[in-house]
Amino acid sequence: MIVYNITVSLDPAIEQDWINWMRSVHIPDVMNTKCFRDSKLCRVHAEEEGGVTYAITYTAYSQEHLDIYQKEHAPNLQNDHSEKFAGRFAAFRTFLSVIEEF
Repeated sequence: MIVYNITVSLDPAIEQDWINWMRSVHIPDVMNTKCFRDSKLCRVHAEEEGGVTYAITYTAYSQEHLDIYQKEHAPNLQNDHSEKFAGRFAAFRTFLSVIEEF
């Protein structure tokens, strides 16, 4: 199982609009790809200069599902996010292999 993590630092002025859009549009669109079994929207608590940071995690059913998402869905979904919030965020993505669940 693979966890796809996106960490996003935002301009505080767009925080509520971004959260609302993520909850009502973006995360449902990602989940509708059927590539992930669950998702979580998390607030990162750390020292920040002039921004707020969130992490969104999606648990893929398999590496194959993640590959399909990356190839067939991610470019358009990421573009939608970039167009809506252009110049007001920075993001980076990581992939984690789940060793064991408890």
